[in-house]
Amino acid sequence: MSKMTPQEMAARIGGGLLSFPVTPFNADYSFDEATYRANMDWLCGYDVAGLFAAGGTGEFFSLTPSEVPHVVKIAVDETKGRVPVLAGTGYGTAIAREIAVGAEQAGADGLLLLPPYLTHAEQDGLAAHVEAVCASVKIGVIVYNRDNAILQPDTLARLCERCPNLVGYKDGIGDIELMTRVHTRLGDRLTYIGGLPTAETFALPYLDMGVTTYSSAVFNFVPEFATKFYAAVRRRDHQTIHAGLKDFVLPLIAIRNRKKGYAVSIIKAGMKVIGRYSGPVRPPLTDLTAQETAELAALVAKLPRAAAQQAAE
Repeated sequence: MSKMTPQEMAARIGGGLLSFPVTPFNADYSFDEATYRANMDWLCGYDVAGLFAAGGTGEFFSLTPSEVPHVVKIAVDETKGRVPVLAGTGYGTAIAREIAVGAEQAGADGLLLLPPYLTHAEQDGLAAHVEAVCASVKIGVIVYNRDNAILQPDTLARLCERCPNLVGYKDGIGDIELMTRVHTRLGDRLTYIGGLPTAETFALPYLDMGVTTYSSAVFNFVPEFATKFYAAVRRRDHQTIHAGLKDFVLPLIAIRNRKKGYAVSIIKAGMKVIGRYSGPVRPPLTDLTAQETAELAALVAKLPRAAAQQAAE
């Protein structure tokens, strides 16, 4: 069980960079615990404010409801309190609650509530879904505004009144007007997280709206670049930000955009590039081609100290 209050967890993650570790799989798609432990220990050596086990980049959508708490427990055991560990949960309300309870029992410090499975719903239904998950646990909950789960400011305000452990709002749609309305309405009641794929592209404009942190998928395989980029964002170092976007982030996005599902696949390819192979992605996702992986390797090799990083592994 977490020793952090929901508010302590929210404050902690709001002060630094966040990441979503990949979930390693063996060739038969079974969970590769040893590699996951090694990856988590390695990532804890960098300046990160929170790690989200079994999140989107961790292929939550391909894990079974029983696998999620198991993955979370391994993450909690391996990080040993060095950083907060948050868990993904989602699907229908009953399954989301079941996973949430299991993650809390596994020691998670908080939850990220992903959109419900398949269906669209009205605001009252989405609110009931969020409230049910919040009521099932004592740890802090972050809602992920994305796809078929777009909570409006009035809905969020009502939920914040009814759910003391609803402490975070992650934006995954890039609607600046909505983000502004949410932040204006709720102020410091919530911790705000940038959650778009390759969030580095939105980091600076979102910072000006009170979004002090974001989830960096590339932290998985270029943690030194990711932490330096985040530091540049926080000090509003436009020159460093522009260079990072031009030389690495935007070329990576160009590869990522070639096929559906590559937002996750390209991160696992990055793990392979640096010598921390974490297995294939589970279907229905597909892995990068050999040529695309080579292109990614060339991008990584151009980063400062990239060669030294790989040699150390």
